[in-house]
Amino acid sequence: MDNDNSCDLFVIGAGSGGVRAARISAGLGAKVIVAEGLYLGGTCVNVGCVPKKLYVYGSEFGKAFKDAQGFGWTVDGASFNWPTLRDNKTREISRLNSIYDRLLEGSGAQVISGMAKLIDAQTVEVNGTQYHAKKILLATGSWPTKPEFPGSELAITSNEIFDLDTFPQRLLVVGGGYIATEFACIFNGLGAQVTQLYRGDLFMRGFDNDIRTFAAEEIRKTGVDLRFNSNIVSLSRTREGLEAQLTDGSSIVVDEVLCATGRHPNLAGLGLETTAVKLDDRGYVSADAHFQTDEPSIFALGDMTGGPQLTPVAIEQAMAFAQTQFGDAEKVMDYSFIPTAVFCQPNIGTVGLTEEETKARGIEIDVYLSDFKPMKHTLSGRDERTLMKMIVDKSSDRVIGLHMVGPDAGEICQGMAVAMKAGATKADFDSTVGIHPTAAEEFVTMRTARG
Repeated sequence: MDNDNSCDLFVIGAGSGGVRAARISAGLGAKVIVAEGLYLGGTCVNVGCVPKKLYVYGSEFGKAFKDAQGFGWTVDGASFNWPTLRDNKTREISRLNSIYDRLLEGSGAQVISGMAKLIDAQTVEVNGTQYHAKKILLATGSWPTKPEFPGSELAITSNEIFDLDTFPQRLLVVGGGYIATEFACIFNGLGAQVTQLYRGDLFMRGFDNDIRTFAAEEIRKTGVDLRFNSNIVSLSRTREGLEAQLTDGSSIVVDEVLCATGRHPNLAGLGLETTAVKLDDRGYVSADAHFQTDEPSIFALGDMTGGPQLTPVAIEQAMAFAQTQFGDAEKVMDYSFIPTAVFCQPNIGTVGLTEEETKARGIEIDVYLSDFKPMKHTLSGRDERTLMKMIVDKSSDRVIGLHMVGPDAGEICQGMAVAMKAGATKADFDSTVGIHPTAAEEFVTMRTARG
C-alpha cells in the first residue's frame, strides 16, 4: 500500500468530536485522514444545536412583540414567513460547513468525502480505496430513532424538521426529552398549534423533579398542549391531514408528526463485525477511559459511546484523546459538573446533581429554592415565572447541584459551572456580590434552606 494511503490516525466522522480530534492530532505531528459521508460538522452544525438555536431565536420574536406593548411599543402587522427563516438558516449552515473544511485542511489533515468502512483492525475503505492506519478513531455520532407503529413512515425526525417545504400549522410531537420539548416550544412560538405526547408521568427524565414539574407548568402556559401518559398508536393520511390514533382512544389530525423519541449510535455499514470492537448492553460502542475499544488499534468517542450526548463533551473527549495518543501527557476526561441547557421556552439550565441523585447516593443536603416573576414581565404582562434551585452538601458546604427554569438559564448556568467545578461552597456564593437587577443574582442571595 503506498505511503499516501497510510496514516497515523484515520478518523471516521467529521462531527464535533472527529474534527477536533483530527485537528489536534495533526497539530501534534500525526498524519491524519478524515472521512465524512454526510456533512462536515456532524449533527450539531447541520441538524442539531446550531440550526435549533437559530430557530429558537426566531420563535421568541412572537412573544417579544406582545411583550413590547407593555413597554409602550406598538407593533402592527407582524407576520412570520417560514421560507425566510429556513433558507437563511441553510445559508448559515453552508458557511459553517466551509469553515470546518478550512479548519481541517489548515491543520494538515486530509479530508475524504465518502462513507468509510472498516476492513480490519487497521484498514479502512472509502469510495473503493483502502487506507492503512496505525490508529482508527470512530466518531460517527448518533442517529434519530423512529418508533415502529402502523404509518410510522409518515412521521418525520429531527433530521427533516428543519427543512420542511411547508410550515406545519398543526404539529404533533412525540417524545419527552431535549429534542421533543425544544421543537414543541419552537413551533409553538412560530405560530403552530402544537401537541406534545410523552408516554411517562412527567417529561425531561433525568432532570431534577422540581425543574421538570415547573417546566411543564410554564410550557403549558405558552400554549403547548402537553399530554403525559400518552403515546401514538398509528398514523394515517386523510383528506384533512395526518390522523394520529392515541393510546387513550382519541385521535388528532395534524400537518406533521415529529418523532423525537431518542437516538441510537450511528453504526450502520461501519463494518464493526470485521474487528474485535464490542458493544455494551445498550448497543453503544464499548470504550475505556482513554476511548480504546476491545480492538487495541480502534478508539471511539462522542455520542456513539453512550455518555452525555452533548457537543462540548465530544470536543473535550477529542482533546483528551489527541493529547494522550499524540501529545506528551496522558489526559483523562472529567465528567463531573457538566452543565447543560434545554432551549425550551422558558429555558432550563442545570449543573451537577439533582435532588433525586443526592438521595440515591445518601448525601445529606440543604435545598434552596426561589420562585419569582421575572422583572421584565411586571410590565410585559406575560404570565411566566422563574425557578432557581441550589443543592448544598451539608458535610462540606459545597454547592453540588444548581438548576434553573427561566430566561437565559443556559447563559447563567455556564458561569455557575465554573464556580462549582472549582469547588465553590455555599459560603462562597453568599459572600459574592450580586449584579442588580438580574435574575442571576438570586443564586448569591439565597439565605433560607427549604424546611
